[in-house]
Order: sequence, then C-alpha cells, then structure tokens
Amino acid sequence: MTEENTSNPAAGSQEELAAAVEEALSDVAQDVVDQDPVAVLTNDLQRLQADFANYRKRVDKERLAAHEITTASVLVDLLPILDDFDRAAAHNELTGGFKAVADRFTAVTDKLGLTKFGAEKDPFDPNINEAIAHETSAEVTETTVIKVLQPGYRFKERVIRVAMVVVADPE
Repeated sequence: MTEENTSNPAAGSQEELAAAVEEALSDVAQDVVDQDPVAVLTNDLQRLQADFANYRKRVDKERLAAHEITTASVLVDLLPILDDFDRAAAHNELTGGFKAVADRFTAVTDKLGLTKFGAEKDPFDPNINEAIAHETSAEVTETTVIKVLQPGYRFKERVIRVAMVVVADPE
C-alpha cells in the first residue's frame, strides 16, 4: 500500500463514490435529453392542472363546511326566540303584528334549513331525544314520546339540539 492509502482509508471509496454519482448523473441527463420536451412539458402541465382542480375542490368543500358551521352557530343562538314564539302560541298570545314577526322569523329559519322535530306519539329515538322522565303505559307497544317539553332542531342533516321529552314504556 502507498502512504496515501494508509493515511486515508476512505479516499479510495470516496473516489469510487464520486465516479458512481457522476455516472448516475450522466445517465439521468441522457434520459432527459432523450425525452421529447413537449411530452415532458405536457405531463407537467397535466399534473399541475390536476393538482389545481383538487385544490379548488378541497377549498370549496372547506368553505361550504365553514359556512354551514357558522350558520348552525347562529341558528343555535336563535333557538330560544323560537321557543318563546312556541310558548306564546300555546297561550294564544301570538296575534297581530307579533304573529307576523313570528311567522316571518320562522320562514327565514326554515329557508336556511332549520327543521323542528319531536312530537307526541313518535317512537323514542335516543339519538335525537333526551328522556327527562319515564312512565309506563298499556297503550304503547314500544317506548314512545308522550310529551314534548322542548322541541329538537336539525340543521340540514345535523342535530343542533335534541328534543327533551317524557316517554312511556310498555307495561
């Protein structure tokens, strides 16, 4: 062995590595030269168009979700007003101009996609109803809502408030 190889044992391997890297780079460069530049640019353009289309779809979906969350948040804050209108109607106090305001308000919430649920004699569904009290009855064959204490509301397909109900179980 020469003195150079004994003082730096990695010197030979570095030279071999440099030669291998240079050969690989020349192979890649030759592949690029061999390819049709129009085909390369066309592939790049198609890939960019697909990426942009996917980005636009994702942004639209996120924007719609953000809009629905914001609308649901506002509707949740308006539910006590709807409850007040229901109580006023139950006591025959929803008349005149007050009735017109209530009807208009309800029409706007309906247009936004808010729907009310929870009615007497509906089957009890624990996903959308909260049972406040249980009774037994010979008149029912399955657990049934017998009184609605507070109606539930759904915005689009999402429940934003469960209905609070009294249920009757079969004897």
